[in-house]
Amino acid sequence: MNKLIATLLTALSLGLGSAAHAAGGGIAWDKFPEQKMTDITSLQRGAQIFVNYCLNCHSASFMRYNRLQELGLSEAQIKANLMFAADKVGETMKVAMDPRQAKEWFGATPPDLTLIARSRSEATKGSGADYLYTYLRTYYRDETKATGWNNLAFPSVGMPHVLWELQGVRTAKFVDEPDPHDASKTHHVFKGFEQQSPGSMTAEQYDNAVADLVAFLKWMGEPTQGLRFNLGVAVLLFLGVFTLFAWRLNASYWKDIK
Repeated sequence: MNKLIATLLTALSLGLGSAAHAAGGGIAWDKFPEQKMTDITSLQRGAQIFVNYCLNCHSASFMRYNRLQELGLSEAQIKANLMFAADKVGETMKVAMDPRQAKEWFGATPPDLTLIARSRSEATKGSGADYLYTYLRTYYRDETKATGWNNLAFPSVGMPHVLWELQGVRTAKFVDEPDPHDASKTHHVFKGFEQQSPGSMTAEQYDNAVADLVAFLKWMGEPTQGLRFNLGVAVLLFLGVFTLFAWRLNASYWKDIK
């Protein structure tokens, strides 16, 4: 019972955290499709997107390639399709780029992504997966920025849009609207995106690909989550059956005692 109450309070706090973020002036986060976490094929696709588009600059130094076998991949498949910066499957997912060069080029060393979903949950007091899912889908072209890109979820972000070839190039429409509480002030309000050039994916395909990537990022933060959940279900089933047997045994023991 205590665990159930704690779970409900945690869920409520996450919801309030997201709502508070939206109320504080940021955009409302889109909901990450949680069913992706139980879809092995989606997690495999997410791993492929990660090594092709993220691992060039960002490392995952707390994750070893051989742990991807837990996603149903063989050692041969990992070596052939996912290992571009390592020689042995027991190595961690590090990048070859020199951190000093990265800091010089980007202004800061790109963060390690092993725990990014969990860290964003703690930093934003909301769902890290929801944030990442929204962030990777709200890039737009902005020539006033050094990288040429901006982001609704992370304004003036330093990272360029690495998935632009998949999504295509978009610009954002903003209009100035008067403040309902102060006529002397205006708000810069987002009114939608305009597609300037198509990507290799449709909008639906891109959203699905981002969901796969975020699912993999979330899985990296806690690879044993699925096992822990399955063990929890098994324990609850065992306790349920044990309780039934104990109840009937107790009734049988006391039936002749007056």
